[in-house]
Amino acid sequence: MNWTDERVEKLKKLWSEGLSASQIAAQLGGVSRNAVIGKVHRLCLPGRAKAGGSTAATARVKRPATSAPRAPNYASRLATRTVTRTAGATVMKEEVEIDTIEDQDAAPASNVVVPMSRRLALTQLTDRTCKWPIGDPMKEEFHFCGNDSPDTSPYCTFHAKLAYQPSGERRRAR
Repeated sequence: MNWTDERVEKLKKLWSEGLSASQIAAQLGGVSRNAVIGKVHRLCLPGRAKAGGSTAATARVKRPATSAPRAPNYASRLATRTVTRTAGATVMKEEVEIDTIEDQDAAPASNVVVPMSRRLALTQLTDRTCKWPIGDPMKEEFHFCGNDSPDTSPYCTFHAKLAYQPSGERRRAR
């Protein structure tokens, strides 16, 4: 089967009207559903127009989740994304609104005191020194904190607070 200019134009028209590949193949005649899908892909046609479909499913997908709490250092905005869903044996593409989250630069607290590190190398660490890595391990200035650590922790008090956060705070930060 050859794709003449006339058949391609009819394919584009039917596709923009929201007909499925099976329906288009039946109207064109002498062509399979897969041939229609392949031609649509090669023509880089956008997603089909909505042809009815389940309005309940569409409404459920398009509703942004506004009740979920957001951490204070995040900003959200609405964006659209093309997703696929099935309706019987037909896979349909549709534009849905999604709630995206972007990182915002948070200003560090001004009352935090960061202890001076002893700048120990790996070979200088003991059971009683803080093993918090500082810097890039591939750089020459890489070192470990080296401050005194309690018996139960590999880190000093300051770095233990960074490493071990209560589960409630982790859930709030998400």
